[in-house]
Amino acid sequence: MPNFESSFDVIVIGGGHAGTEAAVASARLGASVALITSALETIGQMSCNPAIGGVAKGTVVREVDALGGIMGRATDMAMLQFRMLNRSKGPAVWSPRAQCDRGLYRRAARHLIEEFPALQTIQGTVARLIMDKAGGTVLGAETLEGRRFGARCVVITAGTFLRGRIHIGTDLNLSGGRAGEAATTHLAEQLERAGLVVERFKTGTPPRIDGRSVDFSHLQLQESEIDQFDYSWSHFWPEPRLNAGVTRHPEQLPCWITYLEAPGKQIIADNIGRSAMYGGAISARGPRYCPSVEDKILRFPNAQRHQIFLEPEGHDTSELYVNGLSTSLPAEVQVEILHSVRGLENARMTRSGYAIEYDYYPPTQLDISLQVKSVHGLYFAGQINGTTGYEEAAGQGVVAGLNAGLAALGRPPIVLGRQTSYIGVLIDDLVTRGVDEPYRLFTSRSEFRLTVRQDNAIERLAPLALGLGIYSERENDVVEHRFAADKEIRSLAERTSIRPEQAARLLTESDSKCLTHSVKVAEVAKRQNVSLAALFAAVGVGEHLDPDALISTELEIKYAGYFERERTQADKLKRMGEFALPEDLDYANMASLTFEARHKLGALRPRSLAQVSRIPGVSPNDIQNLVIEVERRHRRTART
Repeated sequence: MPNFESSFDVIVIGGGHAGTEAAVASARLGASVALITSALETIGQMSCNPAIGGVAKGTVVREVDALGGIMGRATDMAMLQFRMLNRSKGPAVWSPRAQCDRGLYRRAARHLIEEFPALQTIQGTVARLIMDKAGGTVLGAETLEGRRFGARCVVITAGTFLRGRIHIGTDLNLSGGRAGEAATTHLAEQLERAGLVVERFKTGTPPRIDGRSVDFSHLQLQESEIDQFDYSWSHFWPEPRLNAGVTRHPEQLPCWITYLEAPGKQIIADNIGRSAMYGGAISARGPRYCPSVEDKILRFPNAQRHQIFLEPEGHDTSELYVNGLSTSLPAEVQVEILHSVRGLENARMTRSGYAIEYDYYPPTQLDISLQVKSVHGLYFAGQINGTTGYEEAAGQGVVAGLNAGLAALGRPPIVLGRQTSYIGVLIDDLVTRGVDEPYRLFTSRSEFRLTVRQDNAIERLAPLALGLGIYSERENDVVEHRFAADKEIRSLAERTSIRPEQAARLLTESDSKCLTHSVKVAEVAKRQNVSLAALFAAVGVGEHLDPDALISTELEIKYAGYFERERTQADKLKRMGEFALPEDLDYANMASLTFEARHKLGALRPRSLAQVSRIPGVSPNDIQNLVIEVERRHRRTART
């Protein structure tokens, strides 16, 4: 056996958003964990935009939180501006997004992981994995300094650091995982030698500017919308009235909106050949839904202008993040572009934007638990799997960490279904369909976006967390109270009547027909634009009801018919998921399947019929024949 300095149940490599969640998830299970990262000061670092959440992503943050993760908690502790997106579309598709104080978030993340005694942080750059002689099982990790640590399972969350290369223009490129930090080369080379398929993606970041050099007089002000919104349920006491008046966020700060217009567009067009992306220095594909400003100019030539958000980096700095101006043009061109923007005529650039190329491993090489199929005990999470975004990384991190911890402790893995969470959608998409561009979550990727919402994450995922035993005693109490609050509010709405005179003003203001006789509150709450909270206020009840439970209950009442249809579909998908496929199925000799189906099933090795149904090129007829083949095999096995 190798000589180790220390041994752990789980080693997590990388201290970003995937790594911190993986480490905490394993520790919550009772596993001993080492989080190894190149710099302890950058644990939880927000490498790009200091914002958490958004469409679909905000739901993921609340799902991570329901599974004991730290992203929602750290965001609440660092939130300096909040917006609830999609307000005009109704609560069922509301999406929380928070701008964070970059320094506060990083410190909050480190503080939160250090609350777990079994989680040890270690500064060092991992140079290689320690494997058994056959190379099929991971045994630990070794750093560049020669420190060797043993582990039953290892989770790699290296972000953009694996052979990362930074580009600023066509002439300046240097090795780096992000600005000012070295890339990880040795580990990347080992993984490639191990036979894993490796490919390259690229991403980018905009310049930052000194806010003291900005003329705000002609810019559009965007104030925070915060009304004591919290991503995490776990800060509070079970009794809502005990939390009344408690300040839970830092002082809120505004953002500003300006635009890249014709002069700036012309500067970019004139210098497009000097862009690393368009000048030939980069060949890797970037995120289509977060394009560089060069992409915008070439893809949308008829657009008169492009919106730019100036977002504060924190309370302790005047630096602003220029959201919407991601670029790989030379630094001097970036300054020229900035000076063409209204309000930024005299702006001082504190940091230039850049593009970065990095290794990722097509995620079809993983099983549904995020374990590498060819290496027992090795898990991948985050951008290493071809995703983009802090939230997607965190969602993968919590699942990889839970499954690594469960495997180390000899317990079966967990699988989040598409019908239970956006995290389930994310992971199923990755391991079943793979990626051909950096993957980003959208509500449109989910078949169950009405029942899988940001407001009900705790109802959906707390039962799983309770079954795993990952909550503290106080968290158990809070969850128990939340479930009781849901039942109390529903019961109150169904047994309380509202008289016509009590409802008259509310219904008139909502453009809804007035009542002619007393009606149960639950019936009136089914009407559009009529809120359950307002109905309770009209009859003088429910003063101290849990606000999150109130929103969830209102939606369940208002959209009951839609939810019922979606849940019927979810039950069907669950049954397909329960139709397990043995790992050793001989797809190549299943003559009843098409050649394309045999090839794809043999390569992907799906674990259930539900996964099979989402593999491109596998027809409904193939699925029917596969069921027959599997049942025939079961009969043969039973006879022997």
